Amino acid sequence: MPYPFSLQPVKTAIPNLWHWFFSLSPRLKAVVIVGKLAILCAIAVAIISSPPRAFPHNQIVVIPADTNAGDFAAILKEQHIIRSRTAFHILSRITRLDRELESGAYVFKQPLGLSGVIWRIAHGEHGIEPIRLTFTEGMTVRDMGDTMAAQLPGFNEPTFLTAASTSEGYLFPETYLITPGTPEDAIVVRLRTQFSTEIASITPQILSFGKPFGDDVIMASILEREARTFPEKRMVAGILWKRLAKSIPLQVDAAFAYARGVSKYVPTAADTSIDSPYNTYTNRGLPPTPIANPGLESILAAVTPTESPYLYYLTGTDGEMHYAKTYEEHQKNIEKYLK
Repeated sequence: MPYPFSLQPVKTAIPNLWHWFFSLSPRLKAVVIVGKLAILCAIAVAIISSPPRAFPHNQIVVIPADTNAGDFAAILKEQHIIRSRTAFHILSRITRLDRELESGAYVFKQPLGLSGVIWRIAHGEHGIEPIRLTFTEGMTVRDMGDTMAAQLPGFNEPTFLTAASTSEGYLFPETYLITPGTPEDAIVVRLRTQFSTEIASITPQILSFGKPFGDDVIMASILEREARTFPEKRMVAGILWKRLAKSIPLQVDAAFAYARGVSKYVPTAADTSIDSPYNTYTNRGLPPTPIANPGLESILAAVTPTESPYLYYLTGTDGEMHYAKTYEEHQKNIEKYLK
């Protein structure tokens, strides 16, 4: 099949170019060679600096905290954000940005070249909008984990549950702006820090009450699940602290729900005899840990209990709280308000 064009001009031009090159003076030859090398280097640099074909645009890329410049390059290369670790090191040092690199989560809405990537990371331009998450009073650590798993891209719930395993009761329920990619342990620290900040306002009442603060938090977590209004919480706190002082089992139903890992649960007669540290029917004293994360109101109610002649309480099907001085009166309330 004949070619659609003639190769004769090319065949003629190549020998002519060689003849022209060798006719130059040594100095001009050197200039031509250097020029060619410069062009080749420029092409190589352009290729190395260009974004890889598999550049992960619109995806969350996480760079762990305390990552050094060398690891930055390795992570970015592995994530297909840059082509060359060496080029990253050289350019970041030349621009004096190698010490400004900021870890965290990033999203690149479009592929960027090497210089653009370095600039974004050095200036902490993460490209991610924080997400508003609300944790309500009475949520457990697992509830909070479920909420974040459903709404926070890239969130690792098992990692969070491990990090928060000793923080039940101390993760303050509030609305937070959390950036996707935030390390799970950092979220735990933030919620615990907020807890410390909030309770500072009621420190005088806590100190005046005089009980171990850990007990106060456990009681507050019970109040969060057992009562609704502040006056009711204070009344129930007075009853439960009195039962503890008299070595009477608390008989708190909400503890069974926590032991089962569910939000709501009505214990059966069989449940009240199970072998569990959260069985407040057979065990005297407080449960071993908080059963929820209480709000400030419940903590304040726990340390400012209302004195009363009552030893029993229940929430009736009418939604109201009913109190009793004796077990006989309590049984009558059960018959009247629960059946």
